[in-house]
Amino acid sequence: MKITQIVSDILDSNTFVCETDNGCFIFDCGASLEKVMSAVKGKVLAIFLTHGHYDHAKHVLEYSKTFGCKIYANKNVTEILPDPAKNYGENFAINDFSDFVLLDGDGQLSIGGQKIEYFYCPGHSKCCCCYLLNNHLFAGDVLFFQGIGRTDLYGGSKLEMLSSLKKLENVDFEIAHSGHDRDSTRLEQNKNIKVFERFLSR
Repeated sequence: MKITQIVSDILDSNTFVCETDNGCFIFDCGASLEKVMSAVKGKVLAIFLTHGHYDHAKHVLEYSKTFGCKIYANKNVTEILPDPAKNYGENFAINDFSDFVLLDGDGQLSIGGQKIEYFYCPGHSKCCCCYLLNNHLFAGDVLFFQGIGRTDLYGGSKLEMLSSLKKLENVDFEIAHSGHDRDSTRLEQNKNIKVFERFLSR
């Protein structure tokens, strides 16, 4: 599997294009359509949103229309995306969810012969969802290299973030791809998660 990381012009958020033998998956949609199209090789099978903040969701409907595929996201995006005060995008709102597949809790999908597991991980936002594809964890703004997402934004919660970290601690992954900054290994995240579990438990 080939993974291309594209850094957007919006708060340097990351968009990831993942090529498999049967097609591509896209995780988050902050990068311009032009940049993403240059990285896509073959059919796009699905788009995944890690959460509904503007810097990760701005171009999601453009992607979906262009590539003709569904958007997968936690069901709580239907509260976040329509409201700029909650998605932190000035004049940005999505009210049409006809191309969305809304996910509830944790589960597993089979798309294009690939297994994708999803994990509901609130704390940064009430619609945060992490995805596992071939031992690669797409963590959005839940896990960063040496950090975690803010818990003081709308719908954030220290207690929910702590619960999400404990959940991800038990997920078997090799590499974590974050919504900002660089990737991290499982070993690096073992240390990172432990640090912030202690911090959030105070």
